[in-house]
Amino acid sequence: MAQRSTLAARALCVPIVFLLLCGSATLSLSVAGFAQSVVANDLKHDTPGQVIKPGQAVHLEVELALVNVTVTDPYNRLVTGLEPDNFRIFEDNIEQEVVNFSSEDIPISIGVILDLSGSMTGKLGNAKQAAFQFFRIANPHDEFFLVGFNERAEILSPFTENVEDLQSRLLPVAAKGKTALLDAIYLGLSQMRGARNGKRALLIISDGGDNNSRYNEKDIKRLVREADTQLYSIGIFEPFEYRSRTPEELNGPSLLSELTELTGGRAFTVENLNDLPDIAAKIGSELRNQYVLGYHPSNKAHDARWRKIKIKLRTPKGLPPLTAYAKTGYYAPSH
Repeated sequence: MAQRSTLAARALCVPIVFLLLCGSATLSLSVAGFAQSVVANDLKHDTPGQVIKPGQAVHLEVELALVNVTVTDPYNRLVTGLEPDNFRIFEDNIEQEVVNFSSEDIPISIGVILDLSGSMTGKLGNAKQAAFQFFRIANPHDEFFLVGFNERAEILSPFTENVEDLQSRLLPVAAKGKTALLDAIYLGLSQMRGARNGKRALLIISDGGDNNSRYNEKDIKRLVREADTQLYSIGIFEPFEYRSRTPEELNGPSLLSELTELTGGRAFTVENLNDLPDIAAKIGSELRNQYVLGYHPSNKAHDARWRKIKIKLRTPKGLPPLTAYAKTGYYAPSH
């Protein structure tokens, strides 16, 4: 039953769950926060029943892929109130049947990754205010951790629900040194392995690219694909013509955009520092107004290959064209 509760706690992964049922021929699959629908085709009525002896263990394998989806209108406003029939989900270009659907606000495990490099001088105060605003709109059962980075990345606070403690950890930090952004993302994803909530996200607040990491972009993209964590970013960028001429700093905006897109998150840019808290609040609201779609993958192979995911919308009558954001895929289990 412990493994069954693990499935109930996970909200973003593609888990393989083995249920041991002793003396019972009834399988009940439950996922926390999900409005479950019964699919008649899941039952093969012409299959003879299996006689189960007392004490005999029956191994049943169930795969359920779960995908977080954000929907916006042409003005980049969140769209809520959609129904399961408004969504179509494809895996490797093959349409899948949505068997679980939810739009509930569930607890989230969140890591905030804050740039403390020298180039943040003059910007760090606003960046801290953005983080404070993000914490203020937390669900009471959310948990947070903090990563700060300049020439090296470090944990400023492990997981906690105490928002006041997080704020006190941020107040004394100052901006100095180089920028190890990729190392900070690696550290954040590593810290996320200890999260207690199934829904997980990282918020990156930074003003440029990487110029001092041990890990490279290829390493981090691979890790992001495997991590089952949504990435959001707030980029505090100078206009292109005023940026430093190192390739890393020139490519900073595109790096954050590519990483967030892989996970179904989004990259926001800031021109006016005073807008930082509002954008942080917008990201917090988005995380709490997502749809979660669940399906049983038609491809049952355990080949560890990358499976592409595509979400298409059936826009309700009377609404303008809508846009869906979701992770681009996942790795199939290897066994």
